[in-house]
Amino acid sequence: MSSPQGPMHAKPDSSPLKKTRNGKIIFRIVICALILALGAGTMAGLSRMKKRPPESRRVERPLRVEAVRVVPRAVRVYLAGLGRARPLDQVVISAEVSGKVVRIHPELKPGQVISEGDLLFEIDPRDYLAVVREAEASVAQAEASLKQLRMQQRTNQVRLKTARRNMELARREYERIRHLFEQDQVGTRSAVEQAERAYNSARDLVDQLSLTVELYPARTQEVESALTAAQARLARARTSLERCRVKAPFEGRVVSVSVEKDQFVSPGQPLLTLADDSVLEIQVSLDGDELAQWLTFLPDSHQNTGAWFPPLARVPCEIRSTQGGGGNVWQGTLHRVVAFQKKTRTVTVAVRVTAEQARTSSPEGLLLVAGMFCSVRIPGRILQNAVVLPRQAVSFENTVYRVVDGRLKTTPVQVARTETDTVYVTGGLSAGDIVITTRLVAPLENSLVEVSNLPSDRRKSPKPDVNMGS
Repeated sequence: MSSPQGPMHAKPDSSPLKKTRNGKIIFRIVICALILALGAGTMAGLSRMKKRPPESRRVERPLRVEAVRVVPRAVRVYLAGLGRARPLDQVVISAEVSGKVVRIHPELKPGQVISEGDLLFEIDPRDYLAVVREAEASVAQAEASLKQLRMQQRTNQVRLKTARRNMELARREYERIRHLFEQDQVGTRSAVEQAERAYNSARDLVDQLSLTVELYPARTQEVESALTAAQARLARARTSLERCRVKAPFEGRVVSVSVEKDQFVSPGQPLLTLADDSVLEIQVSLDGDELAQWLTFLPDSHQNTGAWFPPLARVPCEIRSTQGGGGNVWQGTLHRVVAFQKKTRTVTVAVRVTAEQARTSSPEGLLLVAGMFCSVRIPGRILQNAVVLPRQAVSFENTVYRVVDGRLKTTPVQVARTETDTVYVTGGLSAGDIVITTRLVAPLENSLVEVSNLPSDRRKSPKPDVNMGS
């Protein structure tokens, strides 16, 4: 028996297969190398065939802006505010006596103008008329009593004079009879006593009349006081009777009505409101610091020692309605300081407008009436050597952009006052400087600028920078 490693189980030879596989790999590598070489050659040829592009010129583009030329001048400062026109005098008319309303003005309606002295309404006067007649009777009675008392006083004064004369005669007669009886034993004791009784009676009458005459001043004063009281009651009764007829205290416009015929009213009950539109007043709030800085105060002619604002200069003010685009313009007069608001630190001033001024308007012809909301411009002091610029020309850091030799330059300025659309500059600029008014957002310093609204012969325009590039 033979072994398994014998000649019948030997492996075949694999060297020809390895040679074939290696040849294929080399062939593929050669093909890839040839393709890459061909591509590189093609790219090199195309690169040599490409023409060089022409050179480009990069030019600096200017900023197109609008500008103004600085001209310092004297400028009047105006303070502006808003307020509502109100009648200067507006009264609430109430009943002063109680009773039933028996008569009303036929035109007593809101918005109607009532003439001065016209009867507005009338309260039933019958009870008050009876009180007047009763008071008149009391006065007449007191006057009659006083007249009678004075007549009695004059009569008793005459009687007192006569009684004193009679008393003197009775005294003499008594002394004569007594002397005759005591010295000469003429007459009787009975005659002496009778003469004495006559003298005593005369003296008693004088005493009574003297006391009566002395009491007349007190009695007269008492009756006169009663007469005065009766006259006062009569005056009060007549006043109450007059108050039954309520008349218009001035020519005014009816604002509201709360009374009707046959209505019972009580004293103090508001019945209607009447407004005097002959003078209107607009109260405007201003900043307290601006008021002191720009408005003109007059010396106090009344020498007021109180801690309050002195009188304001009565300067004309411009008033515009906020309705209809503000085309209606009226004139008013600054009148006084009304109040100081401690919470807002503002000062309220009053501007008055007469009826004639309220009727004088722009061609639209709208009247200034109570209730209109208006804007008011109040002229203040004059600012010398000031430059007026639009608000957008000055930054929040108080700088402006000038045009210097056609280039943008940032310049700090001194701002004296800022309004809604206007800034007043008093320092940092010179006459003839060109200030950019176009709103710019973070422009580059020294940028090229082209001003579109100024003549070219009045500004310098440098040549733009030209950079060569490829």
